[in-house]
Amino acid sequence: MKKYLYLIVLSFVFCLNQNVLADPVENDFGIVNAWYNGQEATVKNISLKVGEPAEITIYVYSKIDCNVYIKLINPLVTVPYDIVSGPSELDKFIDNHGVKSGWGENYTWIIKPNGEWTNGNAPINIFVQFSDCGDDRREKFTIANPIILDEQYSGSSLSHTTTDPSSTDQSQSNSSPSFGIIAALLSVVLVVMWRQRKI
Repeated sequence: MKKYLYLIVLSFVFCLNQNVLADPVENDFGIVNAWYNGQEATVKNISLKVGEPAEITIYVYSKIDCNVYIKLINPLVTVPYDIVSGPSELDKFIDNHGVKSGWGENYTWIIKPNGEWTNGNAPINIFVQFSDCGDDRREKFTIANPIILDEQYSGSSLSHTTTDPSSTDQSQSNSSPSFGIIAALLSVVLVVMWRQRKI
């Protein structure tokens, strides 16, 4: 009986883990986290229309006294986004010299597709370097990977993340809870069937 109780507990823990957000990226010099329209990176299965604004927020924390360099990166040859507002332009560094251990800062950009790249994915990447007298730690990852639709945005306010209707894959945040619930229910059913067999 203990085996089956253990199995139920493991199934429950598995279900809980399916709903946990991704951890921030961390190294021995600092921590970096990022959000696209309030959703923690990396956000997939989304789309943007030309001119549709999106909010990019990053949080950087330094564990040591060092210099911190931050930039939004465009990995494409074509520049697919314009910066509407924010602390820097695309592919331009924000330099933070002489930060102290325990320093942390949020940065927010509003970006929008400019129409130079459509009908394809245009990743939004972040690069952060913690630099201590030539000893560097670098973190680079994709915040979001929207498909830029060849349609003009007609709204006026900041949009919320939308699921790409042409995609057959569901985002993890939509699919994982369902799978976790199914796993938990299956575990309970198996235990009940086992107990009935013993009676």
